[in-house]
Amino acid sequence: MTHSLPNPMKPHLATLVGVRNLATGIKLFQVKIDDAEVMRRFDYTPGQFAEISAFGVGESPIGIASIRARSEAIEFAVNRVGTVTETLHRLDVGDKIGLRGPLGNGFPMEQFKGKNIVVLGGGIGGAPLRPVVQTILHNRSDYGKLSIFWAARTPDLLVFTDEYDEWRAAPNTELHLTVDKATPDWLHKEGLITTLVEEVAPSAENAISITCGPPIMIKFAMLSLQKLGFASEQNWVTLEAKMKCGIGKCGRCNIGDKFICLDGPIFRFDQVQQFLESFV
Repeated sequence: MTHSLPNPMKPHLATLVGVRNLATGIKLFQVKIDDAEVMRRFDYTPGQFAEISAFGVGESPIGIASIRARSEAIEFAVNRVGTVTETLHRLDVGDKIGLRGPLGNGFPMEQFKGKNIVVLGGGIGGAPLRPVVQTILHNRSDYGKLSIFWAARTPDLLVFTDEYDEWRAAPNTELHLTVDKATPDWLHKEGLITTLVEEVAPSAENAISITCGPPIMIKFAMLSLQKLGFASEQNWVTLEAKMKCGIGKCGRCNIGDKFICLDGPIFRFDQVQQFLESFV
């Protein structure tokens, strides 16, 4: 991976220019790097991530949830799950953070042109997939049919709900929603995302799938897609679990001979199939 900035180890001082609630326990942070030249050169692709620092506490790898064509700021969906993210959730507009990256690889969106795209997002796993959806919608004629499957445990954990109408209104695009446990006012499906995918049954012809969520969800999503005729090489996944340093030095995210942070987090499924099938 060629970085647009020379030193991926060096964090840059950045300012929060926007903070809003995205879902229960999840906030969307809009960030601008203070050095205008560094900000200009912070060139990223859908699927990449960055390390965000909460000063005096630590840093966490967070997937980039925006594209430059849609947002001048760099956007991150941050789930409050640990010490660093808890600290980040206490910050507001004008506060400073550290930012280093962009890191990892991205989805080969050029390679996907002309294909029908099936997107499966589970919970906060939808955040790294939002740039994929935005890229396709921003260049709609370059891609075939877009089928989005969006899931969460409960309705209040669904992310980017304010964008669903735009997604539905886009040409040749459909959005399917499901939650594990519905509330009385929920008007969509209840059940696992795999059940929904098999029910809708998107065609595997001239198609690729893109999935992000917990490893166990990815594993069973791949089985559902296999039933529908998708070959392993048609399926792409993003694996963000266990990443720490972001540059392959700490060894925490190795899977076999690969490091998720260096060789991924984006993989074609056949590259990591053996790893994911070890999950029960």
